[in-house]
Amino acid sequence: MSATRAQPSPPAGAIVLTAIFVASLATAQLTAAKVLAFELPFAVPLAGAELALPGAALAYALTFLASDCYTELYGRRAAQVLVNAAFVMNFLVLALVWSTILAPAAPSSIDPAAFETVLGASTNIVAGSLLAYVVSQNYDVVVFDAIRTWTDGEHLWLRNIVSTGTSQLLDTVIFVGVAFWVVPTVFGIGPQLPGAVVVSLMVGQYLLKLFIAILDTPFVYLITGAVRRSESASV
Repeated sequence: MSATRAQPSPPAGAIVLTAIFVASLATAQLTAAKVLAFELPFAVPLAGAELALPGAALAYALTFLASDCYTELYGRRAAQVLVNAAFVMNFLVLALVWSTILAPAAPSSIDPAAFETVLGASTNIVAGSLLAYVVSQNYDVVVFDAIRTWTDGEHLWLRNIVSTGTSQLLDTVIFVGVAFWVVPTVFGIGPQLPGAVVVSLMVGQYLLKLFIAILDTPFVYLITGAVRRSESASV
């Protein structure tokens, strides 16, 4: 009888970062329906003194933090597998949510209409968010890895800010443009907002996302450093 061959254990850091990425992505899907508004003490060109953005902004920002850390630690190919596998999981989340919405409600249940209003994202939002996700996340991984190669692994702060800052711009333009302009105009689904309002939403969302991208840089250093020390000690 041959001895059982020991199976290699997956890196703990990869498991934790994957969990953060998927949890943040699922949370973003469930919180996108609420629109947040932040009053500013000054007016921003094209956006005014109020920044409006979906409630998913913070949760979605965490996905970029997790994917950048994952790319830094495990490489471009592994990060793209994570991003695209999670893209498929978006459809699983939608299927589970809508199966619950369509299932009959018990008399003691909360109002089914209210439940659907909160969790049942409209078609235009789903189309915009899915397209924005798959394009911007893959772009983020590619740019992050390209800058790492170009700088010979130096200047982690540079690749984090540039990759996340530009990918968040791409994400914002695609999401707002598709959800509030293309789908309503071409297919007649969802509210069609005036062009000035669409631009205002883009500017407001991107400014906050860029601010978060800059703030998360120290956390990228902390997380990647901690994971490297942990995985080196376990070898």
